[in-house]
Amino acid sequence: MKLRQSQTGRLALSSTLRSWLPILQSDIESLDEVLEPFVKENPFIEVKSGFERHKQSFHSDKAYTSDFIEALTIIEKSLYEVLYEQIAPPIFPTLKSQNIALSIVENIDEEGYFKGDIQKIASKYSCEAEYIEKIRQRFAFLEPIGVGSKDIKENFLFQLYDMDIDNELHDTVKKLIYNFEDIQSYSDEINFEDAMKIIRKFTNPPALEYFKESKQIIPDIFVFESEKGIEIKINSSYYPEIILDVEGVDKSEDYIKQKIKSAKDLIDALEMRKATLYKIGLMILEYQYEFFIGGAIKPMKLKDLAEELQRNPSTISRAIANKYLSCSRGVIPLKDFFSTAIEAGTSSASIKEFVSWVVKYEDRKKPISDNKILKKIEEKFGIKIVRRTITKYRKQLGIAGSSERKKLYLLMG
Repeated sequence: MKLRQSQTGRLALSSTLRSWLPILQSDIESLDEVLEPFVKENPFIEVKSGFERHKQSFHSDKAYTSDFIEALTIIEKSLYEVLYEQIAPPIFPTLKSQNIALSIVENIDEEGYFKGDIQKIASKYSCEAEYIEKIRQRFAFLEPIGVGSKDIKENFLFQLYDMDIDNELHDTVKKLIYNFEDIQSYSDEINFEDAMKIIRKFTNPPALEYFKESKQIIPDIFVFESEKGIEIKINSSYYPEIILDVEGVDKSEDYIKQKIKSAKDLIDALEMRKATLYKIGLMILEYQYEFFIGGAIKPMKLKDLAEELQRNPSTISRAIANKYLSCSRGVIPLKDFFSTAIEAGTSSASIKEFVSWVVKYEDRKKPISDNKILKKIEEKFGIKIVRRTITKYRKQLGIAGSSERKKLYLLMG
């Protein structure tokens, strides 16, 4: 009898787990799709999409006028379409200047920066490079402001040309831009703070507003401040609702009993998903508390989380994939809190990935130096390397030094 009960318990748990694992491992946007096979097998359940509920609530709250609907269908122009429309008099009065300007546009990247070779364009049109450069300088009068500039300094200068400010402040801003690498040494300037406020308003890169909108990310976990301190909450508003309808059927029949149980297992599996992610959120909040108040992320070990949840590390690895946490510092992939991707080896690629990861989540008030990155690598991988190797990897990744990053963070505000 006891053996039969034990086997029944294991079977019940296994049944719920069969539902729970795919539900846990899917991202929030795929939950409806994951539930489809279960719905097809059970004629007594219906699933209401959380996304559909949001749409209905949106439509019921909005008074859709014809103007509003028309506004939704407007197709936004690309950066290059906008630029082509501006290649015309009076800025480019002659056909030759227009053709050269079009060639310059062809050498502007998606960020709005000119990446071409002035000399090559000059050869193409059989003219002096100085003339091509003069045509490029006219891009300072185009929209978006800063487009066609070669680097961040020139981008800021293009934007400064468009501003109507007094001469003294203009000169201070210009001086700070030209001496961008040593900007803090001018903090005693009379207009320093006002100049910094202007620089922080500049757009970088110049074509930022034309970037294609990335896919909307719906976080699974919210971390927020309240009167009680820092708390977490599961984003259950997008969860599908499972409705069990057995009205008018004989619930004593074995087939009906099995389908009712299956439906309840599915409901339990959704609740287990919430509970599991809530536990993950709690562990992240506890271990990464300093990050949520402005510090840097500390690499967490996936195996510690797996042990706490009494699950296989591979299961937890799949569970945190494609899931996000939203906090005051932005929307962050859960996997970024863990060092799972670099535990397997000590190749240069793994170390580079770790360097990039450390810098990405460093304390912006105190950017981490190459020496400190070196110590973290030695602790993480248990290897000995020299600092210049870290410096070489950092440069290969296009990451500025700690002092320069501090200035960049200061400009970003």
